Amino acid sequence: MALAAGPVAAADAVADVSDSGTATSTTAITTTATAPVAGATSTAVPASGGQASAVPAAAGQAAAVPAPAGATSGTAIYDRFVEGLAQPACEDASPRWRAHFAHVPGQLVSGEGEVLPLFGYVVEALRAAHLPTEYALIPFVESGYRPGARSGSGPAGLWQFIAVTARNHDIPVRSGYDGRLSPVDATRAAVRYLKTLHGMFAGDWRLAVMAFNAGEYRVLGALRRHGQRAANADPEGLESLSGITRAYVRKLHALSCLMVEAGGDPAWTRSLDRPVARLVAVDLADEPAGLDGYARRNALDAAHLRRLNPALSGKVPRGHKALVPMAAAPAAAGVAN
Repeated sequence: MALAAGPVAAADAVADVSDSGTATSTTAITTTATAPVAGATSTAVPASGGQASAVPAAAGQAAAVPAPAGATSGTAIYDRFVEGLAQPACEDASPRWRAHFAHVPGQLVSGEGEVLPLFGYVVEALRAAHLPTEYALIPFVESGYRPGARSGSGPAGLWQFIAVTARNHDIPVRSGYDGRLSPVDATRAAVRYLKTLHGMFAGDWRLAVMAFNAGEYRVLGALRRHGQRAANADPEGLESLSGITRAYVRKLHALSCLMVEAGGDPAWTRSLDRPVARLVAVDLADEPAGLDGYARRNALDAAHLRRLNPALSGKVPRGHKALVPMAAAPAAAGVAN
């Protein structure tokens, strides 16, 4: 994506998420237009970008549950996430943020809600873009993985874009349709922007998420001010950046460690090991009754589809896609890659 030549002008407010998963505070953002698990064995697996990461194999894990056609499994989603981590070692994870996000592994394996399938959708989007899967944890910080999340200060959706920044990232926001509430539109834009930042900051995921939070020009300016280069930067040493921006790295790393360590808990892995719908984006413009009609034709839960697609109500506008379980997708024209 083309980057603005001058200083960025749009400010985002990003919601932090409490232990209950509700938005509790906001953080200013600017953007441009555009350890091994204790008691478990691990194997080195090439991660995105050619790095190796530790994949935990929990002792006593039950045999895998066969997934129906069009489904994956919670175990497969988790393995894809861990394989893609850029920094799987956890010796330096922040105790404060570990405690703050301690509920997240339980939230992920809960049989209620849409968190696990949405997490799988985001993980696959990042793996396809050859990006570290630490980025898949951003929506836990921003929205608690709720596509319809709104903050009183303006941000909305899974990735908590504000309207002006959403439009700058080609997310349509207009009367009758708010693409920030579309996991398809918002995730596509977020992954594209993260890929730009990842390349701009020499593949350092820590600098990239700081730029995602504060804007790339602020991070570039901080590197110059502190005599650092992206290729060998010390993000904690960029003291001219706000404490909130520097804490963003600590939050995601603590979340990553909680997830990796959860793989060593046999009870957690048994809860994870179940069929999970694989979500795909489909064009429903020719479905006259919209999501509800599509749900009826495919024997799906209409309320579930509406929760996955809060940007859509009634007839789906042409050019906009809905997120649906893959098992039903062949019945719709225009399944998205």
